[in-house]
Amino acid sequence: MKPLFLPVILGTPRRGRLSAHVARFVTGEIAKRDGVTTELIDVLDVPLPVDGAGDEIQDPGFQARMEAMDGLVLVAPEYNHGFPGLLKHLLDTCLPEYIHKPAGIVGVSAGPWGGTRMVQGFLPVLRELGLATIFTDLNFPQVGKAFDGEGNLLEPAYVRRAANFLDELVWMATVLRHGRENVAREEA
Repeated sequence: MKPLFLPVILGTPRRGRLSAHVARFVTGEIAKRDGVTTELIDVLDVPLPVDGAGDEIQDPGFQARMEAMDGLVLVAPEYNHGFPGLLKHLLDTCLPEYIHKPAGIVGVSAGPWGGTRMVQGFLPVLRELGLATIFTDLNFPQVGKAFDGEGNLLEPAYVRRAANFLDELVWMATVLRHGRENVAREEA
């Protein structure tokens, strides 16, 4: 069986973003799994004009990765109870590529909530894009205490939490890929 492809999108362009430590950690945890491949997609590395929308500004490399992926991890900080606008702008450049593919959200915050308010606001957006959101989120409250200045994990409990999150994502990606490949779907 071909490996599942589960890329991680780092969804914030801000300088000094501690979310980068989280994204590298999650990408590393995915890479340890048998039968799964991954890559880290940084929103800063995708050429994205801000004066257009949808497939008119679509980056062919990003579109190809979204077409090939079996599931998606979105790492995003909470900004004033919301998600980063540039991440939404990037995700909006694809639509059919997401249909019947799962997404998991990793929330990041400097405060005690771990991005939970961002996650709540992001769920209906992902559903509208056609992604099937998994039932488990991964939250990093007080992210500055979870990693040192070099990005090394200081809190080992996150390894178990990430495993639970990824177990759900891998299961759903496996089931949905089987459905996409083997179950006929009537168009309405």
